[in-house]
Amino acid sequence: MYKKVDTNLNFVQREKEVEKFWDDNNIFEKSIDSRKKGESYVFYDGPPTANGKPHIGHVLTRAIKDMIPRYRAMKGYQVPRKAGWDTHGLPVELEVEKMLGLDGKEQIEEYGLEPFIKKCKESVWKYKGMWEDFSGTVGFWADMEHPYVTYDNNFIESEWWALKQIYEKGLLYKGFKIVPYCPRCGTPLSSHEVAQGYKTVKERSAIVRFKLVGKDEYFLAWTTTPWTLPSNVALCVNPDETYCKVEAADGYTYILAEALLDTVLGKLATEDKPAYKVLETYKGKDLEYIEYEPLYECAGESAKKQGKKGHFVTCDSYVTMSDGTGIVHIAPAFGEDDSKVGKKYDLPFVQFVDGKGDMTAETPYAGMFVKDADPEVLKDLDKSGKLFAAPKFEHDYPHCWRCGSPLIYYARDTWFIKMTDVKDRLIANNNTINWIPESIGKGRFGDWLKNVQDWGI
Repeated sequence: MYKKVDTNLNFVQREKEVEKFWDDNNIFEKSIDSRKKGESYVFYDGPPTANGKPHIGHVLTRAIKDMIPRYRAMKGYQVPRKAGWDTHGLPVELEVEKMLGLDGKEQIEEYGLEPFIKKCKESVWKYKGMWEDFSGTVGFWADMEHPYVTYDNNFIESEWWALKQIYEKGLLYKGFKIVPYCPRCGTPLSSHEVAQGYKTVKERSAIVRFKLVGKDEYFLAWTTTPWTLPSNVALCVNPDETYCKVEAADGYTYILAEALLDTVLGKLATEDKPAYKVLETYKGKDLEYIEYEPLYECAGESAKKQGKKGHFVTCDSYVTMSDGTGIVHIAPAFGEDDSKVGKKYDLPFVQFVDGKGDMTAETPYAGMFVKDADPEVLKDLDKSGKLFAAPKFEHDYPHCWRCGSPLIYYARDTWFIKMTDVKDRLIANNNTINWIPESIGKGRFGDWLKNVQDWGI
């Protein structure tokens, strides 16, 4: 029924013998040449970066990538398989920075872009031999002798060709995108990268008094990023929630969400006086377009220069009653939700932070890194009577996984591909694919396509 296996059998040795037989007899090449009359099934390896070592996770991906081409070859197809090397990206640059003892974009430019690029090109081949040996050991068949290389001009020109085709179809446009951005590295990060760098921090938030135009009344708005307040151009309420005008025990008349009155104002109560007295109630929608005085003159001046109206109340359902005051301050250059509200109401675009993460000359905090400006903003608002409170809060804040610097959400000039214009074709093509398991194609990936956004490149 079965043949007994020798207990002294050395599986590693047998693998090496098979691998040597394949190499000595050009079995991979023959598997392609012998099927010249067959239908072509082409495979290009999704390229690894050779300046990093292969690890156990690559065994799985190599096995899956090898399985499908082998299956197709067994079905009679001619299956050319081309290996590739990804030679771009920040991991390469950071490794060279460390090797050269450089720190950041300015020092790279002082060193010289051409010699730096040359060092990067050398660095990407650091573990090439290890990758080739690893690929052979796991039985991965691909043409390693003639790989495609992403820094090769032919490859780069193919990218430009593709972009030209997209442009000629009217699918390329320029706008701006709010991205998680590392001021130290001078680059945005993907959501996957952001997830790698969260740290728990204790900081001060700000509950700020925004004075209504022509009235001795104040909106109370909350923010966790005081450094964005000089760029404030609007406030936002939830249109469906209830808001109250109250006479508070501190002598001010405030407007804030009914659900958060006790949380925000409760501490003002004394033995003989309640924290507040409700004067009027509204739906959030009733507050829309009510104007208030700019918190900082620089923002008001910027709005005038742009010829746009700002500093009024907007409405959006993203505002919640779970924390803060139920009124959110809006700075469209520093948040995805803020940006959406800014586009909806055609608000001025005010960005008083430069690419290094420093406050610009228009503000009283010129040259200060945004996080260093936070306490100064709070001090100034307190002196001018605009700060109601600066409660401490603990939260997880994203930091750059590469250098450890705090990230900021920052608007950057971006080219977009109009994926929304081709959504129906994407969905139709996806429906022709034999997904295994089917639930991935119909569910997670299919749902992503149904909600596809324009691609910021």
